[in-house]
Amino acid sequence: MANQKDLDAHYTVMDKLFRYSMGEMGAYSCARYDGDFSMKLIDAQEKKHQFIAEHLGIGKGTKVLDLGCGWGAFLKYVSDLGADAYGVVLAKGQADACIKNGLNVKHLDSKLVNEETFGTKFDVITAMGSPEHLCSIEEYKAGKQDEIYRNYYQQLSDLIPVGGKIYIQTMVFGKNVMPLDQIPFGNVDLYKDEFTDPEILAILCDVFPGSWLPYGSEQMIETAKPHFKLLSVDCGRLDYMETIRQWTKKFKEYHFQKYLLYASFAPKYVSSKHFRHWLRRFFIGANIITFQREILDHYRMVFEKVE
Repeated sequence: MANQKDLDAHYTVMDKLFRYSMGEMGAYSCARYDGDFSMKLIDAQEKKHQFIAEHLGIGKGTKVLDLGCGWGAFLKYVSDLGADAYGVVLAKGQADACIKNGLNVKHLDSKLVNEETFGTKFDVITAMGSPEHLCSIEEYKAGKQDEIYRNYYQQLSDLIPVGGKIYIQTMVFGKNVMPLDQIPFGNVDLYKDEFTDPEILAILCDVFPGSWLPYGSEQMIETAKPHFKLLSVDCGRLDYMETIRQWTKKFKEYHFQKYLLYASFAPKYVSSKHFRHWLRRFFIGANIITFQREILDHYRMVFEKVE
């Protein structure tokens, strides 16, 4: 699984930039447009939260656990519904921001959550984006990917009652993903104008180090079967592409403190080759390109515990 250093490389580095652009508790996972791309990002994120709350039956007194809770957008939403909201997140910048904003969040690897973590079990569990980080490339090479997901669902099953529901939202590999041995990890000229499919995936893997995605929704659904039945599944690839477009616009919008932050990057940009490469990868936009080329896909799934 992606470790503390891996996730901090992306999420903590951009912590202030994100909060200046999206707000203190902005959502950093795919929004829900359902074909209406005239919607504002904030409205599409709320539509996603409404969908989850309705399909999981979240209301007053519901105990909700959000695994990989980001900056706490969903926790804030369900708290306003009267739910008892709990979250864990591994990126230090996100955890600190959540705690500062009064959310019941622990800085913790989601794989370590058990009944003792918060002193309770839960009625429902959500995971928006965090399943993308469950398996590393090394674990995939060792043939452990299915086992990792089965163990993950076992963990979730132990935390909720029979009839309890979970919501899983994750990027997956799409129909045009290439074999692992074709991907030139760490060996791409970042300053070219055009990139091959293997090169653009290698760049994305550098943006999110330590993570290897599930292969389609099928792998997530199949490994859940010992404990959960699937209630609904839908594809969010186009929604994710629009979410990324709107995030990009938000990052570029003028905000005095944000632009001071951009200016503060100048010395580091001059002195650090690693930082220059990080910034270049950010501007290439490998995430949206991989969706456009159908190297990646995205699925949203609701499950119910059956045993």
